[in-house]
Amino acid sequence: MASKGIVGQTLGMTQVFDADSRVVPVTVITAGPCPVVQVRTVERDGYSAVQLGYGTAKRPNKPLAGHFAKAGVTPTRHLVEMEIAADVGVGEQVTVDQFAAGELVDVTARSKGKGFAGTIKRHGFATQGATHGVHKVHRKPGAVGACATPSRVLPGKPMPGRAGGERVTVSNLKVVRVDPERNLILVKGAVPGGNGQIVMLRDAAKAPTGGQS
Repeated sequence: MASKGIVGQTLGMTQVFDADSRVVPVTVITAGPCPVVQVRTVERDGYSAVQLGYGTAKRPNKPLAGHFAKAGVTPTRHLVEMEIAADVGVGEQVTVDQFAAGELVDVTARSKGKGFAGTIKRHGFATQGATHGVHKVHRKPGAVGACATPSRVLPGKPMPGRAGGERVTVSNLKVVRVDPERNLILVKGAVPGGNGQIVMLRDAAKAPTGGQS
């Protein structure tokens, strides 16, 4: 289980220079401050987690307004529960200064939705031959099942369908820079989703022992 985490929103990608004057592509994320709305415990709830808020809610409904009032925090637009073992209490603020440059984090977000897609785009199938004998079926998936046995298409067969729009976690992204004054954290590489996507950051669960360059 992660020991710390925060909720944020992607602003876009840019590049910075490291100590050796090498260009590093980074994703800029504005994260926190996130109020702790509720703390789940094993004794009461059966599991350990922390409920964090992010953003500003204009007019929350009555159940949510009561939930925030009980915690003594201002209503937030987003409410995210993360399974982290952080030693925090209800009403406290979680900020980006808990992270430091050089450590690895896991970033979870919803990927970009791509609508209905074929097998080439959705599963990475190869196209059929573009030579003589192949007539207008270059992007077709081909045969999808046997004839007599089992005489049906087995469940789980890669087929055309809706692609993207799924919860995706990218592991072991390096924190390049942290700016607590502006609530910004820069991570190396890309994260799921487009600009403005809500993301969850946690310390890496499977960080390599040798670190990351």
